[in-house]
Amino acid sequence: MQTSELKHAQLKKWIEDAAALMQPDSVEVCDGTQAEYDRMIQITKDAGLATELNPQKRPGCVLFRSDPSDVARVEARTYIASKSKDDAGPTNNWVDPAELKKTMSELYKGSMKGRVMYVIPFSMGPVGSNIAKIGVEITDSPYVVANMHIMARVGSKVLDVLGKDGFFVPCFHSVGKPLSPGQKDNGVWPCAPMDKKYISHFPETREIWSYGSGYGGNALLGKKCLALRIASVLARDEGWLAEHMLILKITNPEGKVKYITGAFPSACGKTNLAMLIPTLPGWKVETVGDDIAWMKFGEDGRLYAINPEAGFFGVAPGTNNESNKNAMDTIQKNTIFTNVALTADKDVWWEGIGYDAPGEVTDWKGKPWKQDKANKEQEPAAHPNSRFTGPAKQCPVVAKEWEDPKGVPISAFLFGGRRPKTIPLVNQAKDWAHGVFMGSIVGSEVTAAALDVKAGTIRRDPFAMLPFCGYHMGDYFKHWLNLGKNAKDPSKLPKIFFVNWFRKNDAGKFIWPGYGDNSRVLAWIFDRCDGKGGAVETPIGTLPTPDAIVRPNGVSEDDMKEILKVDIEGWKAEIADVRANHYPKFGAKLPAELNDQLSAIEKRLAG
Repeated sequence: MQTSELKHAQLKKWIEDAAALMQPDSVEVCDGTQAEYDRMIQITKDAGLATELNPQKRPGCVLFRSDPSDVARVEARTYIASKSKDDAGPTNNWVDPAELKKTMSELYKGSMKGRVMYVIPFSMGPVGSNIAKIGVEITDSPYVVANMHIMARVGSKVLDVLGKDGFFVPCFHSVGKPLSPGQKDNGVWPCAPMDKKYISHFPETREIWSYGSGYGGNALLGKKCLALRIASVLARDEGWLAEHMLILKITNPEGKVKYITGAFPSACGKTNLAMLIPTLPGWKVETVGDDIAWMKFGEDGRLYAINPEAGFFGVAPGTNNESNKNAMDTIQKNTIFTNVALTADKDVWWEGIGYDAPGEVTDWKGKPWKQDKANKEQEPAAHPNSRFTGPAKQCPVVAKEWEDPKGVPISAFLFGGRRPKTIPLVNQAKDWAHGVFMGSIVGSEVTAAALDVKAGTIRRDPFAMLPFCGYHMGDYFKHWLNLGKNAKDPSKLPKIFFVNWFRKNDAGKFIWPGYGDNSRVLAWIFDRCDGKGGAVETPIGTLPTPDAIVRPNGVSEDDMKEILKVDIEGWKAEIADVRANHYPKFGAKLPAELNDQLSAIEKRLAG
């Protein structure tokens, strides 16, 4: 489609202004067809950026290798440019919006010379859903176009819903590498140097400006940028929730269904849980979403959730048939791989795939690599944050409701982190405010998904939203508290639980096996939503009785007692750390209710 055919005057002018600034060779409005996707893949293959994988083993799959400076979200170059610095809060990088737009406009000037400007109309959520939102991304990257085809609903059908004057979030993206006449990428991943990368959000004007990175969440602007940072602001202003949460459909042996969402920081088993294969007989788990949930109240007073995405952008290393068979089955075809290793027979390989590297492979930097298990210092063949982009509709356990425009009614929220001690296997909040408190103190290990934070250290990641909240987190906590207070029918609010699959014994071994056995904990949560299941009130919340969860093989009665006990001294230290090091960050905007929760738990722990 040509720009001249657009019916939306504001959109048309925005595109024309962008083209005048960025000076592409031509402009294309994406139609979202399979032919368009195939053409984008062909363009990247012709440019030497994509390698077609073995069609016998991985039909319709390609592999990309990015620049070593462009392999993950860059939190230090991610900005919330609200008018007031106080609105961005202490956990975001703030720049004055006028100043930032001036800086970036200079960078955008001529940035698309020698390239095509692609205009991607996209819907986050089922097209036409009253929970969905529309964005339009301008990009000069066919890699981005192809990935957006998988990750969102794109093209003409979105423009039909947008109409002549519908609301959309305008998203600028450029890899920041203009081409001189006759110049080509010649197999070199196009991006700008680190100090020229900007991933910028303008909450008041609902705009996203990204420059210099072609990778993942920095470039696929529907994902973290719109679906969380801008959507969290829209949700605050409009009275709903935009959360970094998976959505599960659980069916018990009697055929009763519940939907549960869960927020987990990176590397805490979120994708594995989203596609879990239960080990508990008679129970069924299906996937509605693996990463993001948007929730609005329905007329019946319940919270209804959609998955705003249409695909999975998953971390490859550690994904295997044991940890996540459903993900492995999803990515057998029509999948884009980025920064994994390439085998001699044109298949993919990564650390933790479940088998040794088959002979010499080509690593993510394009160099020959041979596995040497004796060498603990050997660099990995696949980047630790290497990814697969696969269509959700290919997932063997995708729930039939995953594209229901009404959304699915949520019965429970789970919060969890990677904690070797103190935090029990599962703990139910006493009430909504206590649940918000639990979400506000989530802590977990840092991973390679965040490029500029030292891996292996523990950091607090409230609601798993620390890198993704588009405004002051003190106000975010208040929004959650208000949502509970103002609920039409508080009895219909989801119950809130905290889970921790990662408790270790004194020998440093995991006590709980995790993966499919997490279904045993989900079964207890399912029953608790109906006020059933063995439970005991404790100073920190409602815990299962040791016999309330069906034990998996290898977990003894003593193990269950250990992971379900209240570690009084550990919790006193936890509360002291929150009071001294975590809550003060939020200053005067920390809701008084959360300090009240701290004091109440301290009192209960003191006996």
